[in-house]
Amino acid sequence: MQLSAFRPRPALVTNITSIKRPRFPVIDAHNHLGPEFGGGWDARPLDELLAAMDTANVRVLVDLDGGWGQEILARHLAKFKQAAPERFRIFGGVDWSAWPTHGDAFGEWAAQQFRAQVARGAEGLKIWKPFGLHVRDQHGTLVRIDDPRLDALWATAGELNVPVMIHVADPVAFFDPLDETNERWEELHAHPDWQFPSPPFPPFLAIMAGLAALVARHPGTDFIGAHVGCYAENLGWVGALLERCPNFYVDISARLGELGRQPYTARRFFTQYADRILFGIDAGADIPTYQLYYRFLETDDEYFSYDPEPVPRQGRWQIYGLALPDDILEKVYFRNAERVILRMR
Repeated sequence: MQLSAFRPRPALVTNITSIKRPRFPVIDAHNHLGPEFGGGWDARPLDELLAAMDTANVRVLVDLDGGWGQEILARHLAKFKQAAPERFRIFGGVDWSAWPTHGDAFGEWAAQQFRAQVARGAEGLKIWKPFGLHVRDQHGTLVRIDDPRLDALWATAGELNVPVMIHVADPVAFFDPLDETNERWEELHAHPDWQFPSPPFPPFLAIMAGLAALVARHPGTDFIGAHVGCYAENLGWVGALLERCPNFYVDISARLGELGRQPYTARRFFTQYADRILFGIDAGADIPTYQLYYRFLETDDEYFSYDPEPVPRQGRWQIYGLALPDDILEKVYFRNAERVILRMR
């Protein structure tokens, strides 16, 4: 039998708790409505999307697919924000391909472009993972996360009082050798373009050091570290950056597989940093995924899959619920996002 055909059925007898709706309304701080990551909701009827959000009790959804061009942003603003202004927030982005054209003045140019996006209706800045892995300057040199030539961009976000959602690194295993020790061997063989070995890519910890330096250098700008600060495997590291930088926040999107297999550490993390953690799923308006997150956060169920698929896609392990108390759930589900994204101080 090939490993791909292996479908083990756990013999454990454990609780199976179905959480259809969360204990509190939700602000989904990390999601997509475009075709690549969000299920193509930009081409589907808005009524269907709102119905799915209502079923999952999602009060507000942050769409990170506003892009950097006027056309994409205008389309998403018209389709979602203008049609249902209280239900959506749309983030803009950066056109890194323009760096060779603008050279060392790229940061100033990008800042002006983002200022124009905010004037049109963008309510945050999304930084995608090519930054730190692929973005190169006019000399063909890989741009560091903390490159001072970009200071104007980060300062502009702070001046405009909008947050920066930043994703600079994927799971640590994506940077490790693809051998018999790699816990994501199956996933990386299915998606070989997700592997970032060093060389030619920077070491994982070098990227994370750049993120920490960037956040520390711009205390007037709020940064949301996507996917548990891009380092869900090491909550001690993430917690240390949260301690150092009060302008740093994290979302939990797409990391149930990491958080749920370290339930004691994760529960301490949620307890200690309850004011700094935002909810998100990064999976479109997918009701089964929402309900899986609710089960993880609200119940003490043991040894269940973190993935709606028959074989968990990130790795062959199971997770455990955190059974968080109401005061923490309320903050994670919506209070923190009200403050950081909706800017309700």
